[in-house]
This record gives sequence, structure tokens and C-alpha cells, in this order.
Amino acid sequence: MEEKRFKKNDEGFVCKNCGKEVLPLGYTSRNHCPFCLCSLHVDINPGDRANDCGGILRPIQTLPDSKRGYIIIHRCDKCGATVRNRAAHEAKIQPDDNDLLIKLTAGIGR
Repeated sequence: MEEKRFKKNDEGFVCKNCGKEVLPLGYTSRNHCPFCLCSLHVDINPGDRANDCGGILRPIQTLPDSKRGYIIIHRCDKCGATVRNRAAHEAKIQPDDNDLLIKLTAGIGR
């Protein structure tokens, strides 16, 4: 039997970039800060927390997706890896900053 690559890990945290408290989404894994859109490079597969890098993943671009809303492209400050994450701009609790998502889509704020 094949093991699932996605592990739900919907925990709150304090953002290592901006210091704000981030609450759980309640329906899927919260993997970035809704205020500054930064994340930590801690997963190999979503939710597994198996990556030892631990660098800050900074948003460098967002891509509109007709089925998923926005996809955030992050680059790690520590190792340079790029990672794609689905935005939570329609979340009921602490939705992602829509203005920041739009600026990144337009190429502003990189």
C-alpha cells in the first residue's frame, strides 16, 4: 500500500519573520503566515516536518490558478530552494493578505 505524501499538520505558530500569532486554518495544514506570507522550510512533503533546513521561505511571486485561487512561490533564505504553496485567501480565520497576493502577482514587492 502506498503511503500518503500529505500529512495534515494544522497547528498555530508565531511567525519567525513578522512575529505575529498565526491561528490554525481548521480544514487543512496552515503552512505560511497570512500577514507577511512567509513560511519555514521544514517540510519535504506537505505537513511532514522532515526537512532539517529550517530557513525562512519568503514569497517571491504568486500565480493565479483558476481552480485553487493563488499559488505562492517561496524561495528559502538559507538554501535557495523554491517551494509552491496554495494561498489561504478565502480562509474564514486569518485569510491571507489579498493586497500582498495581488502585488506579488503583478510583480511588485519581490
